[in-house]
Amino acid sequence: MQEKTAIVLNTPFAQDVRKGLTDYPKHLSSKYFYDEVGDKLFQDIMAMPEYYLTDCELTIFKTYKEDISGFFQGQGDAFSIFELGAGDGKKTKILLKELIVKNVDFDYRPIDISQNALQLLKASIEREIPEVAIKPLQGTYFDTLADIARHNGKRKVILFLGSNIGNLLHPQAVEFLKNIRTILNEEDLVFIGFDQKKHPQKILDAYNDQAGITEAFNKNVLARINKELGGNFDLDNFLHWEVYDPETGTAKSYLVARKAQRVSIKTLDLTVDFKQWETIHTEISQKYDDEIIKWLADKAGLEITAHFSDPKDHYRDYIFKRKTP
Repeated sequence: MQEKTAIVLNTPFAQDVRKGLTDYPKHLSSKYFYDEVGDKLFQDIMAMPEYYLTDCELTIFKTYKEDISGFFQGQGDAFSIFELGAGDGKKTKILLKELIVKNVDFDYRPIDISQNALQLLKASIEREIPEVAIKPLQGTYFDTLADIARHNGKRKVILFLGSNIGNLLHPQAVEFLKNIRTILNEEDLVFIGFDQKKHPQKILDAYNDQAGITEAFNKNVLARINKELGGNFDLDNFLHWEVYDPETGTAKSYLVARKAQRVSIKTLDLTVDFKQWETIHTEISQKYDDEIIKWLADKAGLEITAHFSDPKDHYRDYIFKRKTP
């Protein structure tokens, strides 16, 4: 039993929970929203009418699948598609099917922090597009960059969809893109989705739906602490709150304590006190414009090869390559 407890205490989840709930202000990473329950909640979010991001990117893929797959195909040599944060692969399947129709030589290597999501994705690919060679990798974006770097022999196309880059503040995003640049060869490509700045209310609605699905998704990190670390959070004692700053393009999610309370986390031997209206910061969702995206690329040593947008220009997908000196 002691050995099992020691293993739990050494997990990144346990360590990050301890740090986040003892820092001021308190914070928990959105990457811990995801487990079997969280994966299902995020699928529900992507199906919400308020969550425009998925439909926008689907529209881009359906409209420009031939153009995008043409960029991926390059000179016709074999390549690997690495997708960071692959999720259910709903959008990516459009491109995979197009590449199969064109008889392109490639393999697909989805990466996700959730093993459950990867298992479901692998099963669906094998069922729906059995011609695709799929090799899943579990881990965070940062962890798996080293795995990608060790990939030899084939050209690389790295996908980062859903505006997941928006979970990083600009300095973190620059550092992340710099790390990607270090593993790119001359013909490799990076394909990234960026949610664009738009009417503030549309953005707020996307992260604060009336049905409460996004609230449940955010609170799932507390449910995981209860289940995996012996916590006693009462989820009803916290409300989900979203704010958006149109000047910076930063949307932030919080869990706010409705009343003063004390929470115990048995496995961590930790007691956490909350004042009434005290916050736990859970997520950042950054929004962009052309100027910011070009600035990020320049700082990271990348150059823009092409971009694609939905009809309302609410969302854009960009193709980058390594900038040559």
